[in-house]
Amino acid sequence: MTAADFAAIAELIYADSGIVLGENKVMLVYSRVAKRLRALRMTDFGTYCAFVRSPQGGEERGHLLNALTTNVTSFFREKHHFDHLATTILPPAIQAARRGARVRLWSSACSSGQEPYSIALTLLCLMPDAGSFDIRILATDIDNDILETARRGVYPRNLAGEIPPDLRRRGIVASNAGPDCFAMSDDVRALVAFRTLNLVRTWPMRARFQAIFCRNVMIYLDHETQSQIWARMVPLLSDDGALYIGHSERVCGPAAGLLHLDGITTYRPADHAPRRGQR
Repeated sequence: MTAADFAAIAELIYADSGIVLGENKVMLVYSRVAKRLRALRMTDFGTYCAFVRSPQGGEERGHLLNALTTNVTSFFREKHHFDHLATTILPPAIQAARRGARVRLWSSACSSGQEPYSIALTLLCLMPDAGSFDIRILATDIDNDILETARRGVYPRNLAGEIPPDLRRRGIVASNAGPDCFAMSDDVRALVAFRTLNLVRTWPMRARFQAIFCRNVMIYLDHETQSQIWARMVPLLSDDGALYIGHSERVCGPAAGLLHLDGITTYRPADHAPRRGQR
């Protein structure tokens, strides 16, 4: 892989996703894209780059993006966010749902599904009959392949330890994939809708969300792209909602002035007056 090949791939990935591939990612790009060359029976990166940039390479361009997307996640990652969700956001949202209101929660980069399923488990702990009301979780990701894993909701048995024991009893079941796996229960899966979404492209959502999880995504994007995404995301947050971001991330650009910090990497609308006992 020549420097020109790497630059061409980095340019394509930035144009398609906003992800910045610095020179420190050369070996990662080489190892992941080499698998695509083998799948297509190509012998050199130059031919591959020419193909993905051609009109015939549209489908492969999607495979390239999937190959270079980082999917690191776990159940209840950054547990303080789920504690805040359970104590501050969900109680009034549940009351509203029982009165007939529409409640929506968004996992905007859901990867293999552990984040939205953790949201669903947190919700079911407080509202076991949540499936009977208009309260749902939207889970989106740019990677179509990883979304198929998420939809199946089947995971290696060793990951079950990431789920608190009381929620484990409520939300996971044996899997027909074998004794070394477990599956999310039907009640959990019914609350989550998985959809493909590229955060730098058009978003179909118009209604607002009581909670938005956008964690460990912005670290891969440049400042301008981050600012643009925050500027589109924050207006989708309900007046009494919360935005949860990664531990090494910050909201930047004009959107930052619309929020106030309400816990570790947890933001709420700036004009929201915290209720007594929320802090």
